[in-house]
Amino acid sequence: MTGRRWSIARRLFVLQLLFVVVGVAVGGAWSWASARADLEADAGAESTAVAVAIARNPFVLEQTRTADPSAELEPYALDVMRHTHMDFITIMAPDRTRWTHPDRSEIGLPFRGTIAPALRGTTFTETFAGTLGPSVRAVTPITDRDGKIVGLVAAGVTVANISSALVPKLVSVVVLALAVVAVSALFSLLLSRYLGRVTGGRGPEELARVFASYEGVLHSVHEGLVVIDRAGSVALRNDRAAELLHLPAGAEHDAPVPLASIDLPDGLRTLLVSGDRAVDETHETRDRVLVVNQEMAFSRATGKPLGTVVTMRDQTELLHLSGELAATRTLTDALRSQTHEFANRLHTVVALMELGRVDDAILFASDEIDRHTRARADGGAPGPGATAEVVDVVLAGKQAQAREHGVTLTVDTARLSGSLPATPGDVVTVLGNLVDNAVDAVTEARSRDRDRDRRVTVTVETVGGGARFVVRDDGAGIPDVDAAYGRGWSSKSSGPEGRGIGLDLVRSTVARIGGGITVTTGPDGTTFVVDLPPAEVPA
Repeated sequence: MTGRRWSIARRLFVLQLLFVVVGVAVGGAWSWASARADLEADAGAESTAVAVAIARNPFVLEQTRTADPSAELEPYALDVMRHTHMDFITIMAPDRTRWTHPDRSEIGLPFRGTIAPALRGTTFTETFAGTLGPSVRAVTPITDRDGKIVGLVAAGVTVANISSALVPKLVSVVVLALAVVAVSALFSLLLSRYLGRVTGGRGPEELARVFASYEGVLHSVHEGLVVIDRAGSVALRNDRAAELLHLPAGAEHDAPVPLASIDLPDGLRTLLVSGDRAVDETHETRDRVLVVNQEMAFSRATGKPLGTVVTMRDQTELLHLSGELAATRTLTDALRSQTHEFANRLHTVVALMELGRVDDAILFASDEIDRHTRARADGGAPGPGATAEVVDVVLAGKQAQAREHGVTLTVDTARLSGSLPATPGDVVTVLGNLVDNAVDAVTEARSRDRDRDRRVTVTVETVGGGARFVVRDDGAGIPDVDAAYGRGWSSKSSGPEGRGIGLDLVRSTVARIGGGITVTTGPDGTTFVVDLPPAEVPA
């Protein structure tokens, strides 16, 4: 398993520190060599001046002609050495025999070094390892008045003393180098920490991989994606967002686009500028309906807000489809209502035919056809009121259906007289649906409790010129009466003919007639009371 690669910040820190250290080392070495060369040049110049001064001293010329030059020249050379800080002064014969030397044991021995240029009358300098070690020396001839070379003078400074003179300068160079390294390391550390915070401690390979992944995701998602910075400008957007907001396609190095310069609806602009959280908010643009979500983005390292991330979905086509679906659903509900209503009327026709009253069945069906024809012709003007016989026929048919479900349907029409203030069709709709619901409620309750009574009671009576229908069942009750009136509510499982239509038809029919409905419900059953007002007498 390979370790994690170094981050950009760490790499930059190491490279900068290494560069500074190498630079300081090279600069220090160059400074050392330059200072050494300068000291050697100064030593050579000073040695030359001392040697030439000694060679031109008449005292020295006079002593070279004596039998023992060393007797006077040795003290003289040592005195000059003390005053000029030379490490050695050697006065010698042209044949290299030393007359003076800091080490008296070397007097009389041959001089070590080059003397040929001096024998030709030339003063020169060289670095040579003599009896005192390597030294920078100057050699010059001693000439008499006739120009004859009668001796030589060599003066010099040892390399060791030159090096020791460099130590203070070396200390200064080292201190300066360490200071430069320390300051550079501090700045490199600060810069690396900043880069580490900005890049999240990732290496260049990881950043390249993340960038490629984000770039692919950004341009492949179908939703519009927009990143808004804290200055209120669009810092990043994908192709889909550019299409939805009518922006130019984003290029790699595009500058942020201020929201104020984008043609946006006021509501959407206010949301984007505020940075508030939004979940599935709908906003309309010039030609689209957008569902917008917005979240604040925070830095993982510092927790500070970086801006907002906005996603947009185009709901225009979906809304068109939803409108078409709503229209289709409305048509379907109307067809279901008609199916429910015509089923009750068909049961009434069948009941009349089973009782042998074929003419009445034909008359009832004809009256329904005429009623629908009048409704289309004059806006739904009511027909003649239903009679007690219509009520008996409707309830007789429902009794037969109740017996099929094992439910006892008890009917009481003893207090019914005259015509009802409703058409036969309306009576079939109201009574038929209430009885059907009551029978279904008892059947459902019995399936869960076998000991429960299976009884439905229907009372139809004349009250003060109007009529009252009372339908009571022994079912389990209705949990939410208000919801039960809504279209689609049902206590039964869905069937092919649709559910949740009956009570809605009852409510709308009673409301059209001008009546009212009262519901009493509980665990022991439900009672529907429908009061119909007296019929209006035409003027």
